[in-house]
Amino acid sequence: MKPSMSKCPVCGNELTVIRLHCDSCDTSIEGRFANSVLPGLNEEQLDFVETFIRCEGKITRMEDELNLSYPTIRNRLHEVIRAMGYEPGKDEQEPEISDEKRRSILEELDAGKISADEAMRLLHGEEE
Repeated sequence: MKPSMSKCPVCGNELTVIRLHCDSCDTSIEGRFANSVLPGLNEEQLDFVETFIRCEGKITRMEDELNLSYPTIRNRLHEVIRAMGYEPGKDEQEPEISDEKRRSILEELDAGKISADEAMRLLHGEEE
């Protein structure tokens, strides 16, 4: 199966998806559908991803922009990861540190008080 195009190869304008088809049951649906670079995500999840990118993946900046707590943002990120067909943390072992300690480390990194290497070491549970 080929990936869908989002821009017209002739004029460069945005393409509109007008037909969806299920190969399993041979059902087709026609209408005007948004062409998404991240299919499977709902509008709220797409807005979250856009904010995540705009904030350069810095959760502390997202906390300020969205006025949400670190655990809420992390939960929403996990929802997006699952909607994309992945399981959060499956490929990595979660370090045994509290959410408060993790947030403190990320705030220190964002403020330039510690280096990225130091933050990674602390996030992986290695003491100073």
